[in-house]
Amino acid sequence: MGTTGMIIPNLTFGNVAEDSIDKVRPKVLFFDVNETLLDLTQMKEQVGEALEGRKDLLSLWFTTMLQYSLVTTASGQYEHFGNIGAAALQMVAANNGITISENEARNTIVNALRGLPAHPEVKTALKQLKKDGYKLVSFTNSSNEGVKKQFESAGLTEYFDERLSVEDIGKFKPFSDTYAWAARKMDVKPKECMLIAAHGWDVAGALWAGWRAAFISRPGQQTFPLAPKTEIIETDLKKVANILVTYK
Repeated sequence: MGTTGMIIPNLTFGNVAEDSIDKVRPKVLFFDVNETLLDLTQMKEQVGEALEGRKDLLSLWFTTMLQYSLVTTASGQYEHFGNIGAAALQMVAANNGITISENEARNTIVNALRGLPAHPEVKTALKQLKKDGYKLVSFTNSSNEGVKKQFESAGLTEYFDERLSVEDIGKFKPFSDTYAWAARKMDVKPKECMLIAAHGWDVAGALWAGWRAAFISRPGQQTFPLAPKTEIIETDLKKVANILVTYK
């Protein structure tokens, strides 16, 4: 009884402490961009056209792009994310009897990423968070120039205090060094950072780097079951914002 009596109070106390920590306001909110803030429907349609209408190959193309961004970083190399996307497009096309030249692939990806609209609730949510005093920072695998143009096109520039691109460290998310770099850039500790993203791999990377995270479960997206527990899981950014403004 003595052993049990000691274990149970400790577990209960730990849960209470964890709950209270979760309600502490993060000093910086970091936002993934593509799919989290921007609607990729238009991009998927253009990439699907390049694959001769094979929309069933879109998921394979996207995962191949992510795979080779990891291969690039693991090998100590760096290439713009758009160029990796174009190379992945050529690879998927070739495996399915479709021929796409390097120039065609790059033009397809560049054009597909331009002019993407924000998801319907995004501007309202960002305005709410900014009005509530949060510092908002975009944090993307895309290039500096790429996200600058995306934000200008989507009308998101005014909401953000800073834009961070992995281009400046030369390592893609979800490498832990990349999250640590972003925290240093904003002069905050990892535990004071929260990533908001619609990708399970990005959220997992942030959590393993000591950050907090909120996951937006856009259609077709899931958290990684083997990663630490995600603090907030909601279907859109407005619902995430409604929770965050209650934090003290």
